[in-house]
Amino acid sequence: MYTADDLEDAQRIVYAAMPPTPQYVWPLLAAEAGCEVWVKHENHTPIGAFKVRGGIVAMKRRKDHGLTNGVITATRGNHGQSIPFGARRVGIPATIVCPLGNSVEKNAAMRALGAELIEVGRDFDEAREAATRIAGERNLDFVPSFGPDLVVGVSTYAHELFRAAGALDAVYVPIGMGSGICGVIAARDMLGLKTKVIGVVAESANAYALSFEAGRPVATNSAATFADGMAVRIPHADAFHIIKHGAERIVTVSDDEIAEAMRTYYRCCHTLSEGAGAAPLAALLKEKGKMQGKRTGVILSGGNIDMPKFAEVLRGQTPQP
Repeated sequence: MYTADDLEDAQRIVYAAMPPTPQYVWPLLAAEAGCEVWVKHENHTPIGAFKVRGGIVAMKRRKDHGLTNGVITATRGNHGQSIPFGARRVGIPATIVCPLGNSVEKNAAMRALGAELIEVGRDFDEAREAATRIAGERNLDFVPSFGPDLVVGVSTYAHELFRAAGALDAVYVPIGMGSGICGVIAARDMLGLKTKVIGVVAESANAYALSFEAGRPVATNSAATFADGMAVRIPHADAFHIIKHGAERIVTVSDDEIAEAMRTYYRCCHTLSEGAGAAPLAALLKEKGKMQGKRTGVILSGGNIDMPKFAEVLRGQTPQP
């Protein structure tokens, strides 16, 4: 998917903007899961999510190639922070389209990064359709949520994890549009490891699980999960191809299981996770019988959840989508 030179260039760009994030083995999580658990803390990036790595690389490379026109993209929040974070560093204007009813705090974070925010559509996929239309109307360059520069950028977190933890038996990764899991697959293959990469989706946003089972991209009619980072109806064909050939399986978890994993993170690690960030732990706990005594990794992909929803979770409830 990319070369050692691509990775070295991506690392140089990313680490000019942020330090590597930590990966810790938490004893209480090990007791819960019955196995060694390495948590990759992507909730510790400058935007609280892994996506920033891809935005930094994509926007820097646009600048280097003389592509300084304004950009536009669609998001539920973390991709929409990563693009303006990277764009502002190189002087490129950014417009973000998100669906109506999107996270209030993620919207505020995107505006704080200097992005123009447009709210339209019922969900991510409708916002994406609107963004492509607006791109043409305003002569902006549309930046998709999945692409080579984004994948090589976010793959830097997987290299950090594997350098620290070595050859893990399995790594659980949430799937939104697919850049995170594809980055893990690429890093694993580049390093020649035998680690099994296991994707995770929400049961009400299970397009990638259905696609994996069918062997072809399968869209769904809705993506009704409070884990907004995974709320995707239409799989990206290129991401699906990589996942199909590089992932071991895809685990589906319920919103209740995700909420319980968020509480587990807070209780065992005193760390904040959003729904998508906790989904890998939910999947590991669901499969704890398979993982007894093994060395595992879970990607805590982000910690950006609105305070009222997190308060619900801590009260033992599951937020509505």
